[in-house]
Amino acid sequence: MNYSKFPVEYELSPESVERGTHWLTLKLRNNSGEELTRLDVRLHSLDTSNLMIWGTGNYLIRLEPNAEETLPFQVSVGGTAKAYATISCHKEGEPFYWESTWIEIEAKGALAELESVFALTEPHTPLGKVVKIEATVKGLKDSEGLDLEFWADAPSGKVEALAKIEIERLSKDEEQRYLAEITPKENGLYTIHAYMYHENRRIAHDVDMIFAEKK
Repeated sequence: MNYSKFPVEYELSPESVERGTHWLTLKLRNNSGEELTRLDVRLHSLDTSNLMIWGTGNYLIRLEPNAEETLPFQVSVGGTAKAYATISCHKEGEPFYWESTWIEIEAKGALAELESVFALTEPHTPLGKVVKIEATVKGLKDSEGLDLEFWADAPSGKVEALAKIEIERLSKDEEQRYLAEITPKENGLYTIHAYMYHENRRIAHDVDMIFAEKK
C-alpha cells in the first residue's frame, strides 16, 4: 500500500510475511520541488519482541524531485507489529527530519489481533475517577486459550496490574470487546498496556495514554 506524508510518498512491502527472517523493501519518492541530500534512512519497530530491525539503516547521497529509490531492510518477525521509517537529511541546504506513519507488518498464521486499546475518558482525567479501558480483539483464525492482560505504568514509574481475561474461544473474523478499570492516584501521564498471549507467547501488544490531574 502506498502512503504519503509530504514531501515523501512511501511504501513498505511486503506487509504480510511468515514468522522468521525476511527482507522488507522501503520505496521512497520525493514529491517536493526541492532536492533532498545526504539522506540517513532508517526503519524502526514499535515492538521489538515481535519485529526486530537489523542493521543501522541506509544512506542516499540525494533524492531529486520526482525521483524514486528502493531500500532493503532485514527484519526478524515473531508476531504482528508496527514499524515506521525516518529520514534525516538536508533540504535546500538546511537540516530536515521526516517520519512516516505507523505501518503494520502482519505475521502470517496469527490467531488474533488487537484492533485497538482505548481509554474511555475525557482528555484530562480527574484523580480518583474510575476510567474504563476497552480493548477490541479480532479473530484471524478459530482459536482457543487466548489470554488478555491489562497493565498501567504510573507517572512515578510504578507498574500496576489491572486485569487478566481468559478468552476461551474466538472465531475467525469475530470481534469482541473487553474492559478493565483504573483509578488514577498520581498527577501525570499513565501508559495503559494491553498484551495478548497464546500458550505463554505474546502475540499482540497495544497502548493508550491517560493524563490525570487534580481538579
